[in-house]
Amino acid sequence: MGYQNIDGVRVWGKPDESAVAQARRCAETGNVIRTLLMADHHKGYSQPIGGVVVYDGQISPSGVGYDIACGNKAVRTNLHAKDIKPMLGRIMDDIARSISFGIGRVNNTRVDHELFDDPDWDVYRSIGKKEHDKLLALARSQLGTVGSGNHFVDLFEEQETGRLWVANHFGSRGFGHKTASGFLNLSAGRDFLANAPGESMDQPPVLFDLDSELGDMYYRAMKLAGRYAYAGRDYVIGQVLSILGAEADFEVHNHHNYAWRETHDGREAIVVRKGATPSAPGQTGFIGGSMGDISVIVRGKDSEENRDACYSTVHGAGRIMSRTQAAGRMNWKTRTRSGGQISTAQMLAAVKEFGVELRGAGTDESPFVYRKLQDVLDAHAGTIEVLHVLKPIGVCMAGADEFDPYKD
Repeated sequence: MGYQNIDGVRVWGKPDESAVAQARRCAETGNVIRTLLMADHHKGYSQPIGGVVVYDGQISPSGVGYDIACGNKAVRTNLHAKDIKPMLGRIMDDIARSISFGIGRVNNTRVDHELFDDPDWDVYRSIGKKEHDKLLALARSQLGTVGSGNHFVDLFEEQETGRLWVANHFGSRGFGHKTASGFLNLSAGRDFLANAPGESMDQPPVLFDLDSELGDMYYRAMKLAGRYAYAGRDYVIGQVLSILGAEADFEVHNHHNYAWRETHDGREAIVVRKGATPSAPGQTGFIGGSMGDISVIVRGKDSEENRDACYSTVHGAGRIMSRTQAAGRMNWKTRTRSGGQISTAQMLAAVKEFGVELRGAGTDESPFVYRKLQDVLDAHAGTIEVLHVLKPIGVCMAGADEFDPYKD
C-alpha cells in the first residue's frame, strides 16, 4: 500500500509532524471511525489541510472550516490554446477587469439565482431575522466573486492535445465564512453574529451530533453554502467562456472543504474532507498545482487502496512555506510589508520562465511555496489515475495587498 499507519492515522506522502499530531487529536475526539492524511497535508485550523476524518453520526464545523465548499470547476473548451495565445495578454486583462477578485465587486452586474429562494434559508430565519437578512444580503452581494488568498481563475493548455481549458478555485465567500463562525459561536454559547475570540490552531474539533438541532441546522446550512459555491463557480466560468467566445464540451466540478454522507465498510458515515478531493471509483476531480506547475484531471480507481483512503485524494500540491514566511507581515494601516523570503522579482521571473501570463497574486502564492504536484500525485498512484495534464498559460488572482477577510 502507498500509505503509512502512524498511531492509527493513515498517512500518504511524507509525514508532516505537526499535521500528524493534529490528526491524532482529531482521532481522539468524538465518534471517529477513521482519520487520514493525504499527501498534500499540512497543519490547519482544528483539522489538518489534506485531512479526512470519518465520523459515526457527527459533523464538525471546525473540520469543514471557514471556507465551506471551497472547490474547483474546470472545463475543456472547443478552442486550442494556440488560437488565443497571440491575444493572451488582452484576454487576461479582460478577465482581471470583468471578474471580481478580493473583497469588492469590480462591476455592478447583479447576479441573481434561484438558490436565494431555497427553503434552507429557513435555517437562518430560525436563528433570527437580523442574522437571516445579513447573511442573505452578503450572499447576494458576493455571488460570482472569487476572493483572494489562493483563489484563482486560470487558462490552461492540455499537454497532449493542445486544447484550451478554463478552471477556477474558490468557495462560498463571506456567506460561508459567516455561517462557519456563526455555528462555532452557537456551539460556545455565544450569539451567532458575535465577534469570536481568537481560536487556537490546536484546539480539538467542534462536533455536533447530526441528529441534534444544531447538527441538523449546520448540515442544512453547509449544503446551502455548497450550492452557493457551485453557483458562483458556474457564473465565473460562464464569464470567462464569454470573454473567450468559446463553448465547453466537458466539465469537472467538485468541493474539497465539505462533509458528505457516505457508506464505508458497510456503514453510513459522515466524511469531513478539509482540503481533500472525493475520488470514488469513476469520479473525476480537478487537482491544481502552483502557478508554475501542472494541474490535472483525475479519476478515482476501484482499488483496495482507494477504499482504504475512504475514496479521498489530494486537492493540490500542498503548501511548504507559510504566507508570512513567503511574503512577510503586512501592516494594513500603512499598507507596507516587511520581511518575507520570496521577492516579487523572483516570482515574476519564475512564472515568466514557465510561460505564464500573470495578473495579480502575491509572493505567498508563488511557485516556491508549494510542493511539486507530481510528487503528491505519485504518492496516490494506487487511488487515482490522471486523465488530462494541464499547463497554465494564464493565471489571474487578487492583487498582493488586496485585503479580504474571507479569503480562505
